[in-house]
Amino acid sequence: MSQSQTNDKKNFNEPKKANQLDPNWRNDALDLDLDYGMQTIAVRAGQHRTDEGEHSEAIFTTSSYVYTSAADAAAHFNGEKTGNVYSRHTNPSVRTFERRLAALENGERAVATASGMGAILTMCLAYLKAGDHLLAANQLFGSSIGLFNNYMAKFGVEVSYVDCFDNEAWANAVQPNTKVIYCESPSNPLAQICDIGYLSQLCKANDILLVVDNCFATPALQRPLDLGADVVIHSATKYLDGQGRVLGGALVGSDKLMQDAFTVVRSGGISMSPFNAWVFTKGLETLKLRMQAHCNNANQVAEFLVNHPNVSTVHFSGLSDHPAHELATRQHHMKDGYGAIMGFEVKSSGGLDSKSAAWHVIDSTQMVSITNNLGDAKTTVTHPATTTHFRLSPEARAEAGVKDGLIRLSVGLEDVDDIIKDLARGLDSL
Repeated sequence: MSQSQTNDKKNFNEPKKANQLDPNWRNDALDLDLDYGMQTIAVRAGQHRTDEGEHSEAIFTTSSYVYTSAADAAAHFNGEKTGNVYSRHTNPSVRTFERRLAALENGERAVATASGMGAILTMCLAYLKAGDHLLAANQLFGSSIGLFNNYMAKFGVEVSYVDCFDNEAWANAVQPNTKVIYCESPSNPLAQICDIGYLSQLCKANDILLVVDNCFATPALQRPLDLGADVVIHSATKYLDGQGRVLGGALVGSDKLMQDAFTVVRSGGISMSPFNAWVFTKGLETLKLRMQAHCNNANQVAEFLVNHPNVSTVHFSGLSDHPAHELATRQHHMKDGYGAIMGFEVKSSGGLDSKSAAWHVIDSTQMVSITNNLGDAKTTVTHPATTTHFRLSPEARAEAGVKDGLIRLSVGLEDVDDIIKDLARGLDSL
């Protein structure tokens, strides 16, 4: 028997001590206690270099791991050692992405998932049970509403909705069994803003978890945990990647809350692939720079739209007369950073009804991509009433503000004059 095997056996048979850290789980290569800036964290945090000394993060395409002995394997499985067990729930590439995102959000820990909807499902399974009440904003992605109404309600979770910007409505809707308040800020597709600080106070007074979807703002613009949220949700598919390449999601929060989420991913297999995690990790390197450029373009596009005679309403908090402009300015820490998602409503014209008018504007584009994805380097456009929110009843769409004349625009990184000219083709010819 080798000396290492003897030591493993000795350690395994000793009374259980504090959890040992596997050498492969050593701390972050970047000492976060040194108070680095966001861009430095985005480029360097979370990486663990192997003995090969690689400069760029490695991709660990492995399903399982090898141990030095049976005792070493047992110690990993029974929790005596913290280390890699199985890539469904422990993978070095995924862990690097989780550590980097947690550092950017000022969270203690992140848990990665297979998609953004997988992150929301993980949240539900981790923090809700039959008999609990989920209170959510009306203004949500259609699939989120479908998950809550069709599946969480099916398993005994009561669900109700309020206007995201109505603080009094939030307070009045809280019930004794309310366990989670859930919102998007900015929201999909109207980019509406929730008062996260107020919701945090409401939740703390009633022992409720506040969960905020930060997909549209990202930590480059807004850190909900700093504003009092308990859990942050991401569809990493969007801006964290930034180029529309792969699917993924994540939750960020305290160690305790993330352990609850981790056990769901471990048991349910809602796992992120190592390759996707590597793509997201590389995407985070340029997140702040990209979001600044996205916001600069979006601010100019919004000004064009609000002044166009065939546009009736522009839903974008970067506009000075938007009802949530002051709140968004306060909650978003990047100067003039209001995100790059906006909704705009076109006027019925030339005998066209509102849906036909919206379709005309969309179909007249030559450069902009007609697709339901967003957060891409490429500008994308979609008609929410017939795509992302089409499964909702007309009444539910009305409550969410999704009208037939509404177009959702995700402003990309092309030359802003080209984006404006492409939108003008349809708007000018209504």
